[in-house]
Amino acid sequence: MVYDTIIVGGGSAGSVLAHRLSARSAHRVLLCEAGQDTPPGKVPPEILDSYPGTAYFDPRFHWTELKVHTQVVSHNAPDSDRPPLRKYEQARVLGGGSSINGQLANRGAPTDYAEWVARGAEGWGWDDVLPYFRKVERDLDFDGPFHGKEGRIPVRRIMPEHWDGHARAVGEAFRRAGYRFLPDQNGHFEDGYFPITISNAEEQRVSAAIGYLDAETRRRENLTISTDTQVMALLFEGTRCIGVRALVGGREQEFRGNEVILSCGAIHSPAHLLRAGIGPAGHLRDLGIPVRAHLPGVGQRLMDHPSISLSSFIRRGARMTGRTTRRHIQVGLRYSSGLEGAPRGDMFVAVASKSAWHAVGEQIASFILFVNKTYSETGQVRLASPDWRAEPVVEFNLLSDRRDLERLMGGFRHLAAIQLSDPLRAVTSDPFPASYSDRVRRIGVVNTRNRILTRLIAGLLDGPAALRAWLINRYVVEGFTFEQVMRDDEALEAFVRKAAIGVWHASCSCRMGREDDPMAVVDTAGRVRGVEGLRVVDASIFPVVPCANTNFPTLMTAEKIADAILAGG
Repeated sequence: MVYDTIIVGGGSAGSVLAHRLSARSAHRVLLCEAGQDTPPGKVPPEILDSYPGTAYFDPRFHWTELKVHTQVVSHNAPDSDRPPLRKYEQARVLGGGSSINGQLANRGAPTDYAEWVARGAEGWGWDDVLPYFRKVERDLDFDGPFHGKEGRIPVRRIMPEHWDGHARAVGEAFRRAGYRFLPDQNGHFEDGYFPITISNAEEQRVSAAIGYLDAETRRRENLTISTDTQVMALLFEGTRCIGVRALVGGREQEFRGNEVILSCGAIHSPAHLLRAGIGPAGHLRDLGIPVRAHLPGVGQRLMDHPSISLSSFIRRGARMTGRTTRRHIQVGLRYSSGLEGAPRGDMFVAVASKSAWHAVGEQIASFILFVNKTYSETGQVRLASPDWRAEPVVEFNLLSDRRDLERLMGGFRHLAAIQLSDPLRAVTSDPFPASYSDRVRRIGVVNTRNRILTRLIAGLLDGPAALRAWLINRYVVEGFTFEQVMRDDEALEAFVRKAAIGVWHASCSCRMGREDDPMAVVDTAGRVRGVEGLRVVDASIFPVVPCANTNFPTLMTAEKIADAILAGG
């Protein structure tokens, strides 16, 4: 069989494309996903859970060998020490990131999409994309011109009357700091604090796979969903992509198609292009890969939102009870740094009233601060080897623009003042600068050992204040205490440089743009330049990362390009 469309990657974009393209009964679609299926009635409970911390740490749903550099890598001093590699959780399961992420359902600012247009994505301005954001969602709380009511993904908010004690104290602290309460995060884009908008209904996650690949969609005779299917190579006749070679349940197979769409995310989509000889000619020749199309932008200018955390111990009466919700992030804050030239709302804070699934996690709250409008865009994805089994070399180069570093430093000080305000002092103690370290990751793995260990530690933390302070400084804090970073700017800068990580919003490594832009990889319909029969549709084609968690912009992008494909574009 020759398919009309072969989609490589069953994540957020791939799920949307499979649903929309197969709605035309004569259009034959094959969806290939390397991970496991999540069929209706058999979705793993860790994925369905409204609390995402268990799915997120479950290696069954990850590319387990993927590691990245987040700190700046110096290519001018090759003999200098390279920064450490960090595990970077990328989903390997139907639904992709939407099956394991924090379920935050926001869109970004109108100014983001004006910048997309300015960078060459004609037809992707705010007025162009808003109808597709509305098409994605079924808003359970609000109506009006900003909201959809018939989409495949329900969105809702945990309203203040249902916030736990810690979240209520944070809301009061934000109010006293002068911020307005915004009932609707996805209304007018302005500064203030709000109930976080989530892709969730009836206390259960609704991933892209759950929303778009439901039982009715799966019954379509023209749609084939092939999971446990890792694409090894793209197949070509000259410069036309004609299909894929894949490992299906351990057995090699070839599939032919009129068009192939890469929807593997901003790390693995450029890796597929590079292995196919599409990318910077010098890099390809260094690896002995014949150059099919010289596209210097493939894998270049990778972006994410730089992030740090300020954590604290939650007193007993203010912790999450789980009676009304398992959502650990209930309130968020969008604010403006005042940086010259930056748009309003260039900073974002997600407030976690529980930092992990285990007993110690239930005692720790975190302000997760990220640069909503980042200027660091020097990251890259390169091949370590032509071998399809080898993960690529990934360098995010976070904080390569000093404006990001300075805003994180200023943001930490700002949040520290809020943390020390009366509402939060009443429900928390022992603030500390937090790092998402390998030690944190190891104890975050769901197993009996970690369950027992954290119960023992939690019992000690609930003991005398002096013991708690000693335990936090001895076993939780990594390198810098709260007092150090508050009184010493050099210590604060060192902490931010060491602790800053991305927030799993990898994007922009196959950017769309004008034909005369040498760094543009795809056109405004996702078609790869220099070859035929091949598109990229995922967060890698963003011209710049928006001021948002990237899942909903990715869903929007897939909806918009699906329309273009069906219209013959």
